[in-house]
Amino acid sequence: SQNYVDLLKIGAGQTFNNSFDGYEDETEVKLIELDFTYPIVLNEKNTFISGVSFSSNSLELFPNSFVTGGTNQVFGPLAKSTTLYSTTLKIGLATTFNDRWSATVVALPKIASDYENIGGDDFYFGAYGILKLKKRENLIYKFGFYASTEAFGLFTTPILGWYYSSPNGKFEMDMSLPIAADINYDVGFAKVGMDYFGIGRSYNVEKEGAPKVYVDQSSLEFLGYLQFNLLQKSVLLRAKAGYATTNNEVYADGDTYDLGLSAFSFGDNRTQLNPEMGGGLLLKFEAIYRFQLPNKTKDSN
Repeated sequence: SQNYVDLLKIGAGQTFNNSFDGYEDETEVKLIELDFTYPIVLNEKNTFISGVSFSSNSLELFPNSFVTGGTNQVFGPLAKSTTLYSTTLKIGLATTFNDRWSATVVALPKIASDYENIGGDDFYFGAYGILKLKKRENLIYKFGFYASTEAFGLFTTPILGWYYSSPNGKFEMDMSLPIAADINYDVGFAKVGMDYFGIGRSYNVEKEGAPKVYVDQSSLEFLGYLQFNLLQKSVLLRAKAGYATTNNEVYADGDTYDLGLSAFSFGDNRTQLNPEMGGGLLLKFEAIYRFQLPNKTKDSN
């Protein structure tokens, strides 16, 4: 079974030449990500999970040519570089019921906005729960659910997946669909892999001189990577490249829908304020500190 836990992950990346539908203007998205997890073993069956994750996305939300005249001038400050920040606490519990079944439940309160004037509208609450079935020593099935309050409404999605490692340990799959996926193969001097990450998020934006709005972000990342293992596989360095949809839609504050369920939204009559943003090439670099568990049958991730 999965015999490690990633305690710290630091990443930085950038997309290039993201176009605006109907305009010649382009933007770039600069990314910074940090994820820290600190598990505390309470007893043989229970582990307390704590940690924090942080991300920032710097980009232009409107093309300059869109805001140069008429009533669109009010969005002028949003045509300049805007940085969207998100800080999330992780508080949860991982429990092992028996040799086959285990579960993890984590609360995810967060602050997500441009951090210009932090207030009550910048606070959101999310949570996820995962039930795991160890079918074999190298195969685990995962069933779960994720939900979060966002500026656009309530977002939810089921999670179905599995973890598989080949008997020789060279091939590995870690799937949590539709949110994340990672497939890799050990070629000796390095690991070659590809991963996917996608989830809906929102950020409250209060730029001086502009209307109060929020950003509905639904970036999907499809990346291939080369991973180098250092210090007995406790430090991992990844160079990644691929495509990201980088969709950042701007809506007026309070313009919401009833419910988001995975890729579907119900009661969505919102009016998008900025032109549709296109995807682009994403280059990304990550450093990971991985703790190898002494008992290979124990799954604490």
